[in-house]
Order: sequence, then C-alpha cells, then structure tokens
Amino acid sequence: MTLAQIKPGHGGIITKIGGEGALRRHLLDMGLTPNTRVLVRKVAPMGDPIELYLRGYVLTLRAQDAEKIDVAEIREA
Repeated sequence: MTLAQIKPGHGGIITKIGGEGALRRHLLDMGLTPNTRVLVRKVAPMGDPIELYLRGYVLTLRAQDAEKIDVAEIREA
C-alpha cells in the first residue's frame, strides 16, 4: 500500500521510496526513509496535500508524491 492510501489517524512503516532523481533525493532529505514510522494526521478536503507526522515533526506532502512511498500499515490495538 502507498502512503496516499492510508487514512487520517493511521500510520505505518515506510518500506520503499519510489521516484527518480531529484524527487527521490528530496523525499529522502525530508526524512522519508525506509523503516521510518509515519502517521497520517490530516488530508485536505480535496485529498491534496497530506499532513504527516514523523521523526518528531509535521510534514506536508503532495498526494502525487505520497503515491511513490510504499508503507506497511500498522494497526494499533
């Protein structure tokens, strides 16, 4: 599943970063690296952008870019 498919209030562990060249480097530089836990906090009314919480900070990401990030969803008990 991709980061764009996770509903607000749910999270997961990043398994793979897609994209090529500068986009991939930019995603990695923002802290979106494999084995990082991420929580989807909010999604804008039209679905873009997505607000994430990871590594102790909030990050806003375009849905188009979130589709390039594979995530293993975590189901909290």
